[in-house]
Amino acid sequence: QVQLVESGGGLVQAGGSLRLSCAPSGRIFGINTMGWYRQAPGKERELVAVITSVDISSGDIMQYADSVKGRFTIATDNAKNAVYLQMNSLKPEDSGVYYCAMNNGLVGYWGQGTPVTVSS
Repeated sequence: QVQLVESGGGLVQAGGSLRLSCAPSGRIFGINTMGWYRQAPGKERELVAVITSVDISSGDIMQYADSVKGRFTIATDNAKNAVYLQMNSLKPEDSGVYYCAMNNGLVGYWGQGTPVTVSS
C-alpha cells in the first residue's frame, strides 16, 4: 500500500516561512493532481493549493485558496512524484494540520498530516 510521506511542518513565528514536502513511499503511475489541504481545530478540511496536469499543450493549472494567494507557492518534482508547498508571510490563522493529496484519476492518496503552528 503506497503512502504519502510529508515533512516540514513545525512551529514558526508570524511572518516566518516553512516549506512542506510530500512524496509517495512507492511508485504511483499517472498522477494528474497533487495538492495540499489543511484542517484547523474545530474546522473542516479545506483546500490550500492544488496543481493539475491537463495535457502537454495546456501545461499545469495551479489553484490557491484566496487566503493564501501571494504567500504560498505549490511546486512539483515529477521525477520524484513529489509536491512542495512554500509558505511565506505566515499568519496565526494558517495554523493547522496540513495534508498532502495525490490522485491519478482512479485512486486518491492522502498523507498522514504534518502540523503547522504559527505563533503571534
